[in-house]
Amino acid sequence: MPRSSSLHTVGIPASGGWTASLAGRAMPWLPAWQAFVKTVEAGSMAAAARQLGCTRAQVSKQVAELEAAFGTRLLQRSTRRLALTPAGQVFHQHALAALESVAATQLAVGNLGDEPHGLLRVSATISFGRLHVAPVLTHLAEQYPRLVCELLLTDQLIDLADEHIDLALRMTRSPPQDAVVRKLATLERVICAAPAYLTARGVPRNVADLAGHQTLSFLLSDDHHWHLTTPGGQTHVVPVTSRMHTNNTDCLLDLALAGQGLAILPLYLIAPHLAQQRLRAVLPGHHVDNRFGRQIYACYTPSRARVPKVHAVLDALAARFSPVPPWEQAA
Repeated sequence: MPRSSSLHTVGIPASGGWTASLAGRAMPWLPAWQAFVKTVEAGSMAAAARQLGCTRAQVSKQVAELEAAFGTRLLQRSTRRLALTPAGQVFHQHALAALESVAATQLAVGNLGDEPHGLLRVSATISFGRLHVAPVLTHLAEQYPRLVCELLLTDQLIDLADEHIDLALRMTRSPPQDAVVRKLATLERVICAAPAYLTARGVPRNVADLAGHQTLSFLLSDDHHWHLTTPGGQTHVVPVTSRMHTNNTDCLLDLALAGQGLAILPLYLIAPHLAQQRLRAVLPGHHVDNRFGRQIYACYTPSRARVPKVHAVLDALAARFSPVPPWEQAA
């Protein structure tokens, strides 16, 4: 005799009528539970519908059918907002756990087999991802016909689980403690300027000379101040003097190339410009410090630890960055 699905009956008394209601209404449980959870997260049925790609009427119908099946209200509706009833609070907790279990099951079953396949979602910062991660994913897609790659480029921190990220490359001092972490490379930052600027303004020989120069600001890391350590170990905090500020390293590079002043830029971005003498490094031996630190890590959730596509991209990235990263070879 075949076993009935526990997903339809778990936690619901037989007298509650859940199984009968489910059979009578032919209501698929998963979309309805997802609609309810998304409504709670989004704060309204209209917002939930936009995120789910359906109409508000569909979400409202699914929630109403859930309430009919349970025989109680799950949401307290008003003209201004939705609130969970006591029954809704209990159901919301169990629905979250059930949906997480379904997602984990789909991931586990979908990743059976040794060949990388399916959707691989990777996140990285904008400049680094464009220059050094996109080529790796392009090669992987060519190597594995059943693999589809998505590269999400952003300089903002995103949640691995919420965004369904398989692998994130992060420049940080403190990798996330709830993730599996692998160091990929050390990133050096260089003080540099266009030769024309240095010809006009002179080459700084020490930190004190920076007071006579235009120093450019990268808003995400320097807070309008440069933090430098001399080869002798002395630390200096240098105020930024330029009236040009940006939160994008590519824009900062453009400003430096245009002769707008001295900039602190990552070697992975400017190595070709140094090699072709479009930029010139100054104050060699001075260590540049910022809140991101000097290491780049590959981060992924424990649920991805044995997934073939994650291992494939990890191996490909390690091969690209070891033993010497390509930007150091270029410089």
